[in-house]
Amino acid sequence: MIDLTEEMQQAINDSLADGRPVVFASVSPDGQPRLGFVGSIHVHSADQLSVWLRKADSTSAENIRNNPHLAFLYRNPDKRQTWQFQGRARIVDDAATRQRVFDDAPEVERNFDQEMQGHAVVIDLDRVIERGQVIMER
Repeated sequence: MIDLTEEMQQAINDSLADGRPVVFASVSPDGQPRLGFVGSIHVHSADQLSVWLRKADSTSAENIRNNPHLAFLYRNPDKRQTWQFQGRARIVDDAATRQRVFDDAPEVERNFDQEMQGHAVVIDLDRVIERGQVIMER
């Protein structure tokens, strides 16, 4: 069962403000891994993350459409926190969820896409890994 702890939720939600941007990995249609930073990441529910992809022509959105499996890496060496989150992403088109994902993203990220031209993405977590060990699993 996935049930993100308060510590994990706070770390993820504050990652950009804390200067600890989360790294994410997706897979391109031709099977190549793609790494990037995601400043808009936040906890959507106890077993979900969400991100706002601010570019309408986002490479990440194309990758998700072709292969929904994503991985995220959070690390804060000062607090000795390191977690890998693995899950399945979906681009959400319904207005209420799009608005919620956008509103929950950090303000600095929202300011890059004030017209909401980007994509709301919800990630159903399948596993949480800490120090190489699966500590939560769907």
